[in-house]
Amino acid sequence: MNASWTRLLRSAYRRDPITSFVVTVGVVDAAIGSIGASGSLLAFGLGTAGVAMALRWWQIYRSGAEQPAPAPEYYLPPVSSRPQLPVLNKVSKKHPPY
Repeated sequence: MNASWTRLLRSAYRRDPITSFVVTVGVVDAAIGSIGASGSLLAFGLGTAGVAMALRWWQIYRSGAEQPAPAPEYYLPPVSSRPQLPVLNKVSKKHPPY
C-alpha cells in the first residue's frame, strides 16, 4: 500500500505540480483542523482542496473540448519539379606508369 501511494503521489506531482501542491496544503490544513478541533481550519482546508480539484477538472474538461490544431503548412512541395540527378558510377582510370 505504501509503495503504491508513493507512486501515485509522484505521478500526480509530475503531471501538475501546482495543483498537487495546493491540494496537499488543503488536505494538511483539513487534517490539522480535524485533529485540533478547529472547525474553521478544517473548512478552509476542505475548501482549498475542493476548489483546486474543481479547477483542475475544469481545465481538463475545457482542453478536451478545444478544436484540433490546424494542418501544418509545408514550405516545400511533396514532389520536386526538377528532374532527378543521374546516378554517378565510380570509374577507375588506370594511369600509365612513369
